[in-house]
Amino acid sequence: MMFSRAIAVAIAAAPLLATATPLEARQTCSTGAIQCCQQTTTANSAAGAAILGLLGIVVQDVNALIGLTCSPISVVGVGGSDACSANAVCCEDNSHGGLVSIGCLPISL
Repeated sequence: MMFSRAIAVAIAAAPLLATATPLEARQTCSTGAIQCCQQTTTANSAAGAAILGLLGIVVQDVNALIGLTCSPISVVGVGGSDACSANAVCCEDNSHGGLVSIGCLPISL
């Protein structure tokens, strides 16, 4: 009787274990696509302030991390041609044509 209950519990738990360990990594974050940026810096750094000034972008938080020369990536291709060899980030604002992404957080692929 105890053995059959243990088997029933194990069978019932199998789908939960399968969903808790996904085989495919996320391709998006809560703010949009994961970005691969050639450089990350703060908005108040020399490089950051220069590009933001040239584009006429005002950033409220001068310590915000920004990404420069960014493009969306697919983490399904990790190790392949879609892998990011620079800085993988998740940014709040990716609406500046890839030149700059604002409010970024570094992520691990």
